[in-house]
Amino acid sequence: MSGWQALPDDLPPEVRHFVEQLRQLKDRTGLSLVALGARTAYSKSSWHRYLNATQPPPRQAVAALCRIAGLGTTDAERFGVRWELAVQAWPRPAPPARAAEGGKGADGERYEDDPTLPWWDEPPKERASGMNPLLLAAGLLLVLVLLLGLAGAVASG
Repeated sequence: MSGWQALPDDLPPEVRHFVEQLRQLKDRTGLSLVALGARTAYSKSSWHRYLNATQPPPRQAVAALCRIAGLGTTDAERFGVRWELAVQAWPRPAPPARAAEGGKGADGERYEDDPTLPWWDEPPKERASGMNPLLLAAGLLLVLVLLLGLAGAVASG
């Protein structure tokens, strides 16, 4: 892995394997970290942390890299499995004081996917009512025009 800084010696094998595979995939794209950041919803510094095993990447970041690298569905699914295994084994940082005060420590907790998705990966939002907002606005505008027309007819007659 020329060009990459050495990974920590105490990394679990699942994490080491995943990060090495992620580095190879990034190298396959031919993109710099800046260019990778520009093509995904994740910054250059985020990619630096992910590719140096200081922080686990969100699943969406891995999916974005797989897309950019042109992986097929099967290979992308394999990366998803590697991500799952790595995240389960990823060394946990010490819990921050705030989290401990709130009664939730980091012990036993799993890393979560990043709750922020790029707009192109967001699922369509479900509406509370089945009414389309544009249709509702058009209906209200029609009622308003009819009322104005009626008011004008009454005023002129």
